[in-house]
Amino acid sequence: MGHVNVKNLTKAYKQYPTRWSRLIEWVSPNNIQKHELNWILHNINFSVMPGQALGIIGMNGAGKSTLLKIITGTTMPTHGSVEMTGRVAALLELGMGFHPDFTGRQNAYMAGQLLGLSIEKISELMPEIEAFAEIGEYIDQPIRMYSSGMQVRLAFSVATAHRPDILIIDEALSVGDAYFQHKSFERIRQYKDLGTTLLLVSHDKTAVQTICDTAVLLNEGKIEKSGDPEEVFDYYNALIAKKDNAEVVINRLDNGKAQVSSGTGEAKVESVRLLSQTGTPIKCVGVGDAVTLEVSVKVLDPVDSLVLGYGIKDRYGNVMFGTNTWHTDQVLYNPKPGQRFIFRIGFLANFGIGSYSVQTALVDRDTHLTKNYEWQDNAFIFEMINKDKIQFVGSLWSEPNIGIERINA
Repeated sequence: MGHVNVKNLTKAYKQYPTRWSRLIEWVSPNNIQKHELNWILHNINFSVMPGQALGIIGMNGAGKSTLLKIITGTTMPTHGSVEMTGRVAALLELGMGFHPDFTGRQNAYMAGQLLGLSIEKISELMPEIEAFAEIGEYIDQPIRMYSSGMQVRLAFSVATAHRPDILIIDEALSVGDAYFQHKSFERIRQYKDLGTTLLLVSHDKTAVQTICDTAVLLNEGKIEKSGDPEEVFDYYNALIAKKDNAEVVINRLDNGKAQVSSGTGEAKVESVRLLSQTGTPIKCVGVGDAVTLEVSVKVLDPVDSLVLGYGIKDRYGNVMFGTNTWHTDQVLYNPKPGQRFIFRIGFLANFGIGSYSVQTALVDRDTHLTKNYEWQDNAFIFEMINKDKIQFVGSLWSEPNIGIERINA
């Protein structure tokens, strides 16, 4: 069983102003320093127990790849330590460790030995590696003839042919096709259930929230936030939208969930309600019922355009459906300060049984990345119950129409 314990991990690289500065520093008898330190990571601390999965997210340049390189031992830290137990399999940079002139089979043997497997064990596993990779006769062709997707297929197949105690993946699977992604994540889930510890770097919100128990957000080399994956991703989205004098606020709701909001404040959502067909406010909805989402908005400062966006998320934070008034050609142009608008969105609640939340966004166009007046997660929470439908599983209700034809022998 594998566990990972990262303590006060810090990493800095030396930067020299000219190509001669390094030489001067090396040969100087007085230990003259010509470099400056570029700090990539600052006092990173976390632990992952056997069978747990940790998602690591953050913007480009936040230090995610450097962190994984230190954990896997390909880069040394400036300060701090990493403690690990068990056999580690890592899938970092695409094709890392593959020689372009060797065949896929030869590279599989080399990569397997780097993972600590014997040649005999790799030979035993080779049929499974070939079957899972599904690259056919290309297994005996040079790697330089492979597409990026084929390299991912082979690399993942080798890394997971024998269940590791610790599995580390850095965005590599995002290159593969949808079919192989589904296949790979199913194997990851199986291994996690069997006790494999997982570190996953990904911008795929659904993957992280579905597989990972916890998540950490890296920002400028520091852990900005850690905890529940949905809460961390909500904060991450707010951080991306943070511009000018925007602020990010976290409120803790009565049910323990975090309500993350951000924005510059030119407009705000005053209330969110869910109404039945009779106009009654409800928090419990029957599967398939017709309901209306009512959002009351107030304009506080002049804006050129106002767009309402909304999304409905399941209890894992996966967006079941979302759109905005930009896409429906209902943009409000030049609304005046003090004006109020009530948006009423009617739909059939064709969702599965469970808890759902509504997120809202007040922006200037089709995205919150240009002007984010207000973004609010967990603006409203409601429950779905099955009152009159047949028994079913899943996150979506779809009326089944099953035909049976009897064929006489």
